[in-house]
Amino acid sequence: MPPGIQDLSSTLVFTGLFNILTGLFFGVPLPVQPMKAIAAVALSRLFDAEEVAVAGLIVGIVVAVLSVSRLLDWFNRKIPVPVIKGIQVGVGLSLISNGGSMFIEEDEFFLSHDLPQLLQFVAFVGFLAGNVFRRLPLALILLFLGILVALPSLINHPQALGIWHPHLLMPIQNASVQAGLDAALGQIPLTVLNSVIAVSALSADLFPDVSTPSPTTIGISVAGMNLVGCWFGSMPVCHGSGGLAAQYRFGARSGASVIFLGLIKLLLGLFAGRFAQDVFQGIPNAILGIMLIAAGLELANVGEALNTAEARDISGDDDGLIINPPSQNWSNGIAGEDLTLERRKRRWTLMLITAGGIIALKSDTAGFVAGMLCHWSYQWYDRYDARRSIREGTIRLVNDNSH
Repeated sequence: MPPGIQDLSSTLVFTGLFNILTGLFFGVPLPVQPMKAIAAVALSRLFDAEEVAVAGLIVGIVVAVLSVSRLLDWFNRKIPVPVIKGIQVGVGLSLISNGGSMFIEEDEFFLSHDLPQLLQFVAFVGFLAGNVFRRLPLALILLFLGILVALPSLINHPQALGIWHPHLLMPIQNASVQAGLDAALGQIPLTVLNSVIAVSALSADLFPDVSTPSPTTIGISVAGMNLVGCWFGSMPVCHGSGGLAAQYRFGARSGASVIFLGLIKLLLGLFAGRFAQDVFQGIPNAILGIMLIAAGLELANVGEALNTAEARDISGDDDGLIINPPSQNWSNGIAGEDLTLERRKRRWTLMLITAGGIIALKSDTAGFVAGMLCHWSYQWYDRYDARRSIREGTIRLVNDNSH
């Protein structure tokens, strides 16, 4: 197996099974997607399959401990909603940026065809049409177009179909545990923040009328997927807010959609893994870039509900972000006098600092730390201001009594 590359057939088989189970148990279109931090380290350092498996197993064990101990629910309660939405907005804007770069990138298709700009134009028009006509199956249209473009390049290089044969890895014996640990350390905070807490909040935002999974439930799912699949050469996977936004944007509204996706992946993995790999690699970046942009826009749009009735913390105290629970009537979905202009600005600042940290430093963890530091500074100032007010009131009372 080439360094840094997991067995695509195994990954398709297991992620297909996980898609089916996710759709059956959760009832919402939670994605099953690769862990990007592990993938980045594996590609840059040319990890072999066993080292990647070690990284996935370490993340699975850590997330399992956090889930069973209920620490994920505790984290979810303690992290302010503006910071969570900042993570979602930051990831969404990062997807838009990456999609834009892919859209204009001169890939193999761009260099080998006379009119590559025509495909870019068609993809962009499809993107605009999808924004106007929301029921248009944009993802299926773009995917079908990409496959049509990729197929001619495979005519001269046909791939034989074959049945997948499972193989068991022994990563603890054969791999460098230290290498796997290095990759896992960068993935753990990303998984906890974006693949568990943020995706739990986003599922509740997108499906307010459905019972959505809690952080603990999602954490157990992420842990189970990796503690099973990594032993068979599957890429470490998780649920991500970007993937959920993408599937929602492209029409997924229930678990049935990911069950259908899982069946397709399962069949491809069992009978046509290598052929599927060549087809996927042949899809032009212009099409993939437009799909990333559309998904990023959908995810970044959740930020607009920060100061409205849709925000889950808007009706009560949230660690100092809202001092008094709203007692006024809602007007256009926005809290009345209790959510003052200053409080709204603070919440927007928290969200934008978190998102800005993610984009500028290219790290979800860095954005989260920046947002929490800003949040704690607001808390410190509120306590200082309250003590100062009490002290000044006491001094005035003493002065009044002395007269």
